[in-house]
Amino acid sequence: MTIGRAVTLFAGVMVLVSLALAWAFSPYWLALTTFVGLNLIQSSFTGFCPAAMVFKAMGLKETEVGA
Repeated sequence: MTIGRAVTLFAGVMVLVSLALAWAFSPYWLALTTFVGLNLIQSSFTGFCPAAMVFKAMGLKETEVGA
């Protein structure tokens, strides 16, 4: 798995988890969804993504081999 795919997967999971928490407990959990969305937008402009840095430190590759 590449870093880009891992970031996309992580963002999707975080959105679904926050929606489930908002539905089950409190609408304040939608703040997590907002944070994830804003972070995706800012990373598209700046290229800075904390999750990508964590995945890189975990050893994930930047691109697919042979791509």
